[in-house]
Amino acid sequence: MTGDGGHAGRPLWVDLVIIALAFVVFVTLLLLGNWQMRRLEWKLDLTEAVETRAYGDPVSVEGLVQPPEYLRVVADGTWRHDLALRVKAVTELGAGSWVMTPLEGADRTVWVNRGFVPSGLDPTEWTRPEGPVEVTGLVRESRPGGTLLESNDPEAGRWVSADIPEMSRTAGINAARYFIDADHQGEPAAWPRGGLTKLEFRNTHLSYALTWYAMAALFLGAMAYVIRQRVRKSGVVEEQ
Repeated sequence: MTGDGGHAGRPLWVDLVIIALAFVVFVTLLLLGNWQMRRLEWKLDLTEAVETRAYGDPVSVEGLVQPPEYLRVVADGTWRHDLALRVKAVTELGAGSWVMTPLEGADRTVWVNRGFVPSGLDPTEWTRPEGPVEVTGLVRESRPGGTLLESNDPEAGRWVSADIPEMSRTAGINAARYFIDADHQGEPAAWPRGGLTKLEFRNTHLSYALTWYAMAALFLGAMAYVIRQRVRKSGVVEEQ
């Protein structure tokens, strides 16, 4: 017979701690499921934005203060190749960089991602159009700071994300706070290789959410069974 209400001599507080920890695990599984549902909503909104903006007729950037991301736009100006920066990238073409170049227009300057160049490619092999040009592409938002694993180092000229305000500060220009992912220009084999914006997004958030919710339900059922067995066995011990 146990006098402290525990099971087989185990103190009651131990059971309470186990139950508390089990509750934390259960809540965590639910929160993970809820997070995946929020990610699902975000992914669906992103897909809708791409479908409604990216494939329409391009609109002029003139007069657009902060156009929505993935809007197809057209901009006129002259390239500032002397201020071009390279942003680390990995694409279907391999490892390399995006060539970010200011496009200086009559009313505004906007950074343009001219496209991808592979590592080791001599810059003399890049195309460098001179004079007035017209660029068509997709609006993209600034990517401040860097990536999850790496940070931008403007002073060292090391860029892993297109942090537009910092790039403008480094280049000493006043430019729009967004940039344009340009369509490919020139011969098909020319570098930089534009038109590589990812417009199809893998969406597995619903299946992940259902998995987390199923795990939570199974865990709750298992804990209910364990608690029931503990209570039943404790009753038997008390009767003895």
